[in-house]
Amino acid sequence: MKRLAIISVVAFSLLLAGCASSGNKHIQKETETSVQTKIQEGKTTKAEVKGMFGSPDAVNFTDGGKEIWKYSFAKVKVSGKSFIPFYGLFHNGTTGTKKELTILFDGDKVQKYTMSESAFDTKSGWAD
Repeated sequence: MKRLAIISVVAFSLLLAGCASSGNKHIQKETETSVQTKIQEGKTTKAEVKGMFGSPDAVNFTDGGKEIWKYSFAKVKVSGKSFIPFYGLFHNGTTGTKKELTILFDGDKVQKYTMSESAFDTKSGWAD
């Protein structure tokens, strides 16, 4: 009986563990290689970038007045351990990936851009 209760708690925890995403959905499936096929430095315009990726998440300017557009997307998965009674207080966290596309414009044309993707793992709780 005790074994069935433990299995039930673990199964319930796995069901509760979920995914969440935030940011610009247009770059969700993009990679460094796919962006290379879409953006050409010195040729691609702001209008073309906006047509491909939508409005940027943030717009900044360099000291010289050049415009910088930033797009970001993150996908996060909560650890199922977080939902196990008592144990979750001590051992919980998230894992996921973050993508960021940064574009520097010189006037109306792309001067430079970078596309990066990184994995992250956060741990929290009283024991972590």
